[in-house]
Amino acid sequence: MSRKKKLFFNTLTGIIKQVVTVLCGFILPRYMLVFYGSSVNGLISSITHFLSFISLLDMGVGAVIQANLYKPLADKDNTQISMILKASERFFRRLAYIFIGYIIVLCIAFPTVLNTTFSPIFTVSLLIILSASTLAQYLFGMTYQLLLNADQRPYVQLIIQIGTILLNTVFSVVLMSLGASIHIVKLTAAAVYVLRPLGQILYVRKHYDIDHKVKFVGDPIKQKWNGFSQHMAAVVCQNIDVAVLTVFSTLENVSIYSVYYNITYGVQQIIITAATGLEALFGNMIAKDEKEQLLRTFSEVERITHIGVTLIFSITAFTIVPFVSVYTRGINDTNYIVPVFGLILTAAYAVQCLRVPYFCVIKAAGHFKETQNGAYISALLNVAVTVALVFRFGLIGAASGTLVAMIYHTCYFVWYLRKNILKRHIGYFVKYLVTDCLIAGVSYYAAKWIVFEGTSYIAWIIFAIEIALIVLGVNCLISIVFYRKQIKSVIGLLKGQR
Repeated sequence: MSRKKKLFFNTLTGIIKQVVTVLCGFILPRYMLVFYGSSVNGLISSITHFLSFISLLDMGVGAVIQANLYKPLADKDNTQISMILKASERFFRRLAYIFIGYIIVLCIAFPTVLNTTFSPIFTVSLLIILSASTLAQYLFGMTYQLLLNADQRPYVQLIIQIGTILLNTVFSVVLMSLGASIHIVKLTAAAVYVLRPLGQILYVRKHYDIDHKVKFVGDPIKQKWNGFSQHMAAVVCQNIDVAVLTVFSTLENVSIYSVYYNITYGVQQIIITAATGLEALFGNMIAKDEKEQLLRTFSEVERITHIGVTLIFSITAFTIVPFVSVYTRGINDTNYIVPVFGLILTAAYAVQCLRVPYFCVIKAAGHFKETQNGAYISALLNVAVTVALVFRFGLIGAASGTLVAMIYHTCYFVWYLRKNILKRHIGYFVKYLVTDCLIAGVSYYAAKWIVFEGTSYIAWIIFAIEIALIVLGVNCLISIVFYRKQIKSVIGLLKGQR
């Protein structure tokens, strides 16, 4: 399969997977709120975020392992591939022990810091069940998932994920409707997610010649601890808001945060999943020293990313509060309508999505040690601003810390890429950023006369379509004025002319 076909198929399955994830991600919390209330929903969200502190795989060591696989895959060096995979499995076993130790600490400490009426037994047992689900998803079979990603075949594990997400949603909804306890629902989910690594293992054993008895001296995985520590900082940025709200606020505020976070994170994942395969594509070009092709492809991907992010997140900014009002209709135990908080959180994840192509090239080049200081500073900024503002501004303060950290880290990646890898003038990014802001601003004034007054999903969909058409029109008009040449280049790429 050619590069273009692989990229297209990976992108298509990635988008389908994320659409399924977003839809199911809205269905399940809604049922949680209806059957168990905001406190249980907030408790689950809080536990999930605390568990995320230890899921250091997809962008940490996993990214380093994936970067080390590009060269031997390009050279079809099965011996080197087998050595990397064996070292990877050994490392993830050690992470499993760390994970278990972390769970023990959480079981002791978590019930004591919660501002809740739930009993310690209720909380700890739920924590253990959710831990099993996390363990099944992230630890078992991760090595084979990284191999598939590095070989530009992420569509395999994406198809498996689509199936398990749908199964979990169906089983969970049925169990909740039958009156099952939250513990039974989450235990069933853990059992379903075990199917993911099993499917990956079976595929790899059938399609790859892996020598599981290979011996090696030293460590074939370079910079793994740099990737590990860098992702620690990324996980802190991703979860510090909920951690601070859990300790210094209420579970009701955590529940509010989780509803808005599910929306913005779901939109963010559409962008990131659409970019599935980019890192492997860039890594293959770097391994083959195709510098001109790398720069040309990056420029096209960069423009597509800015167009997509500005379009999708501008629509999200307009429609997030109306959606929440419909989504939480009938939930009266707390007020979920917080417009400023929704806008700041949307802006934060929009900025994070803008860095996708830059970060993909940096990871593909294996520059983990060189960029770890930027990750540390981003995490420290997030913690400092969040803690400083959360006492006075609550949810808005927490979201502000995330926005500041995202802005810094995105700018850092752009600067590093220009100085060390692509040698590309930073003026391109500045121009894109100015036009992104212009599109968002013009869209606001063009669409502010449309007021949402409905109470149903149908009314919201009509409202969202009206907003989308206006934002799309503004985006197209401004893009044609400022980027006519780049648009022709992108159209040529999509038509397969180059």
